[in-house]
Amino acid sequence: MNAIIDNSLTILRLMPRAALILALLAAPVLAVPMVRGDMGLTIEAPSLKKKGMGFVLLVSLQRV
Repeated sequence: MNAIIDNSLTILRLMPRAALILALLAAPVLAVPMVRGDMGLTIEAPSLKKKGMGFVLLVSLQRV
């Protein structure tokens, strides 16, 4: 009976440390979605002008 109480007290004594370590490890993972929030600051490259060669290549490369 005494061993069970000793083990319980040891576990209860280690719980705050484990919770602190878990919080420190989880903080960056939980912060990523907040940083990636879309604020309309997306910079996109200008679209390329279409030359129309895709269909010509598709037709010319078909096997007969």
